[in-house]
Amino acid sequence: MLPRMHYVKPLGPAQQDILRHMAMHLVTTRLTRFEPPLGQEVVQFMLDSDTHMWSMRKSKANWFRVVGCLTRVTTLACWIEGIRTWLHPPTTILMHVLLIAIVLCPHLVLPTIFMYAFLILAFRFRYRQKVPLNMDSRLSYVDMVGLDELDEEFDGFPTTRSQDVVRIRYDRLRALAGRAQTLLGDFASNGERLEALWNWRDPRATGIFVVFCLVASLVFYMVPFKMFVLGSGFYYLRHPRFRDDMPSIPVSFFRRLPSFSDQIL
Repeated sequence: MLPRMHYVKPLGPAQQDILRHMAMHLVTTRLTRFEPPLGQEVVQFMLDSDTHMWSMRKSKANWFRVVGCLTRVTTLACWIEGIRTWLHPPTTILMHVLLIAIVLCPHLVLPTIFMYAFLILAFRFRYRQKVPLNMDSRLSYVDMVGLDELDEEFDGFPTTRSQDVVRIRYDRLRALAGRAQTLLGDFASNGERLEALWNWRDPRATGIFVVFCLVASLVFYMVPFKMFVLGSGFYYLRHPRFRDDMPSIPVSFFRRLPSFSDQIL
């Protein structure tokens, strides 16, 4: 545990960066007196004082780390989609039975989840990693990086390369930033659509939503919650014969809500 003031009044990012560079300077000054002397770039790498600097290799490595973490979530989503679309009918029928059991005995949900977690972790105990973790060149994408990307990573700040090289790297960075800009715009548009639903920016859509909320409150008041969960589960797991290829009504309604994307120059 760190001192209490570290949590009560933590240092800001700028102060942490200043302290990190001061520590790097002190360590570098001391190690340059040894034989053989240790260069500044080695100390900088060991202390991670250049974490704020752009690196194409580190960006790729972090991106694929995120993809690796989301792989299991994607696998679970595909498994649920397979159950929903009746790819394996016995599994879907078993899920119907499990849904009925959960609705009738809701007090068994949490014990069942934790028991499954215990059994899965106990089964994976023998597959645990027994070799100590070291630097992984494949995880760091060292073996798949180009010479220009390595030169960009080891370049100082400010840069010492020629204008043509900097222009090429700048154009490449603009292409990547354009994709991130598009993702941010889509995320902002969805948030603005949700705000528009509550701020009467589209009176007709908000009026429909108000009527829906009133009807939903009356329905939930009269219908037991267990029956609602059971009906929703059966509707979600319905046979593909009773499905439509078109988007659902709530999704279409949400996509038609206004946003500020058309007002941006």
